[in-house]
Amino acid sequence: MTSVPMIRQTAGLGAARAAARRRGVHGGMDRRPGWVTYLLLTVVVLASFYPIYYAFLLASSDAPTIAQNPVPSLVPGPHLFDNLGRVISSDIRFWESVLNSLIVAVLTSVSVVFFSTLAGFSFAKLRFRGRRKLLVFIIATMAVPSQLGVVPLFIVMRELGWTGKLVAVIVPAMVTAFGVFWMTQYLDAALPFELIEAARVDGCSMIRTFWNVAMPAARPAAAMLALFTFVASWTNFFWPFIVLGSGNPTLPVALQLLQASYFKDYSLIMAGVVIATLPLVLLFVVAGRQLVSGIMQGAVKG
Repeated sequence: MTSVPMIRQTAGLGAARAAARRRGVHGGMDRRPGWVTYLLLTVVVLASFYPIYYAFLLASSDAPTIAQNPVPSLVPGPHLFDNLGRVISSDIRFWESVLNSLIVAVLTSVSVVFFSTLAGFSFAKLRFRGRRKLLVFIIATMAVPSQLGVVPLFIVMRELGWTGKLVAVIVPAMVTAFGVFWMTQYLDAALPFELIEAARVDGCSMIRTFWNVAMPAARPAAAMLALFTFVASWTNFFWPFIVLGSGNPTLPVALQLLQASYFKDYSLIMAGVVIATLPLVLLFVVAGRQLVSGIMQGAVKG
């Protein structure tokens, strides 16, 4: 069945509107969702947002109030900025940990996008012996828990002298099996062979074809992969806690130091959680619509 955007390009706006109305009456894919769909989406959004708001409520309270009433009221308290100031001025090396997290997240995101797109282009558009079996093997590695490789990976980092350094967090995460699978599936559908053949006829090498043809075509999926990778790197705690420790921490590792041995000030801890979450929320607010729009445009063009 011809899509509505295709009808609009070939037959005009009036024909596209008529096709959309017909498909709406007959229950096609262009039918607008009803109130039940919006109600369910509202419930899902509220349920997803409540943990963040709960952390915000605790961050705006104080320790005695939380001890008396662990479930705070829905109205924020007056101690938010005081608690944020306590986190920033504490002895957890806050700004250094923020810079470390930013360096790790940015470099990891750029590396994962580049190498995953390069591998995805190879698996999707190049023909070589063992291509399918190698792709299946890469996908199968996603079923292996990453915790199983912590001990040998730590031994390797120690032998290289990288323990306590950010390179020990960046290098193992430079490419992911999910990224390779994601970009392979996208380029297989979104990048026509005719564009590659045209570039080769014009004299482009395979690397130049990848950079000038495959990378622009993969931009919507690469943007989503970069966002997912940035969030995962920013919030990663397990491996940085093991290989970096408290000597050169990222932000999640530094925030763990806010917990005392015998007393936990949950208002202080939740203030740290709010600080760590705020950049991710702003990132989604600023880039969310553009990323979704890019995905939809890529789907229509493919």
